[in-house]
Amino acid sequence: MTLLRPSSFGPEVGGASAAPTVRFLWSHPAHAIALGFGSGLSPVAPGTVGTLWAWLSFVVLDLWLSEAQWAVVLPVALLVGWWACKVTAQHLRAADPGHIVWDEVVAFWLVLWLVTPGAASTEVRTVWVQLAAFLCFRFFDAAKPGPVRWADRRFKGEGWSGSFGILFDDLVAAFCTLLVFALWRAL
Repeated sequence: MTLLRPSSFGPEVGGASAAPTVRFLWSHPAHAIALGFGSGLSPVAPGTVGTLWAWLSFVVLDLWLSEAQWAVVLPVALLVGWWACKVTAQHLRAADPGHIVWDEVVAFWLVLWLVTPGAASTEVRTVWVQLAAFLCFRFFDAAKPGPVRWADRRFKGEGWSGSFGILFDDLVAAFCTLLVFALWRAL
């Protein structure tokens, strides 16, 4: 039984393009985390699907987590994600597989936590702010303008620095999104 399936995009595995399967997802805890608990298996726009999963999971978690708890969850999620991205990238034999979406999850959780602090995630105004944050973050993550492109190229390769690179460009995209919101609110 195969853990990877042929794909027209995705990581190179053994000279042939391949994408992770559901079996691969659950074959190691790091895979489940790095692949966003299945959202990264999307055959179309896994980064966008991962960001949507991040939004939904944030809304649910925000019902139970205080601001102080989020302040603990985010760095822990980043550190656990760093490990999970390293292991999963190694198992997929690719430096930055598109199916790894934990980078989007953690970065977008950070954005949502900072743009809607203490707000009930179901308030209509909050939902519109979160939608604007989603669109802005997806723009920076997908288009990779200026600093995001630099961050994407800065850390490449295998090992801990390469897996940090998987996370780093999304953190810069989150920073750019937060900068847009700060400028918008300052006007």
